Amino acid sequence: MDSLRIVILVFDGLTALDAVGPFEVLSKIPGAEIIFTALQKGLITCNGGLQLVASHSLQEIDVADILVIPGGTGTAALLENQPVLEWIRHIHQTTRFTASVCTGSLVLGAAGLLNGIPATTHWNHIPSLARYGAQPDKSRYVIADKIITAAGVSAGIDMALKLVALIRNENLAQIIQLAIEYDPAPPFDAGSPDKIPAPLLQAYNHAMKQKR
Repeated sequence: MDSLRIVILVFDGLTALDAVGPFEVLSKIPGAEIIFTALQKGLITCNGGLQLVASHSLQEIDVADILVIPGGTGTAALLENQPVLEWIRHIHQTTRFTASVCTGSLVLGAAGLLNGIPATTHWNHIPSLARYGAQPDKSRYVIADKIITAAGVSAGIDMALKLVALIRNENLAQIIQLAIEYDPAPPFDAGSPDKIPAPLLQAYNHAMKQKR
C-alpha cells in the first residue's frame, strides 16, 4: 500500500475533537503517517486544557498528501498570521486533498483558497465565509475539487470518513466507521440551530456574546 503523509496543523486554542476526530479515522488507513505540526514544535493547549504535542515545526514540513486545518477560538489569531497562511498556501500546492474542520475553513479562506468555491464551517460562522469570497454552504461537509470543508466539530469525523473513501475506497471507509463504532444516536435532537428549542438557542447566543 502506498504511504500517505497526513499533516494536521495544531495551535493553542484549537477545539480538540477537530484534530483528534480526523486523526482517529485517518490513522487507520494502512500506510498512513500522521504528523501534528505547529509554528514551533512542542506542547499546544486546546480549548478546555487538553494538551497535544506538535512533533514538527512548520519549517520542517514542506509537503503533504492530506492537510487538515482544525478550528477553535485559536483560529482568530491565525487569520492574519502571514507565516502560517503562506505555509498553508505552499502545502496546498502539494496536497491531494486540503481539509478543514469548523472554523478552520476561515483560515483556508484567509489564505485565499476558498475564493469562488462552496464551503462550510460551524453554523455560527457561516456568514463569515462570504468575506473570503466563498459560497457559504450549510452541508455537513462540502467537496470542491481537492478542498473539503466540514461543519462544526463532530462533522470532522464525517469528513474524514469521506476522505478515506476518496483517497482509498468506500469499503475501507466503512470498515473504519465500524472499527470506531461511529453510529450516532444522540439523546437529543438539538445538533443544529434549526432543531434546538428557541429559548436554548437564545441562551447559547447570549453566552457566546458574553465571551466576546
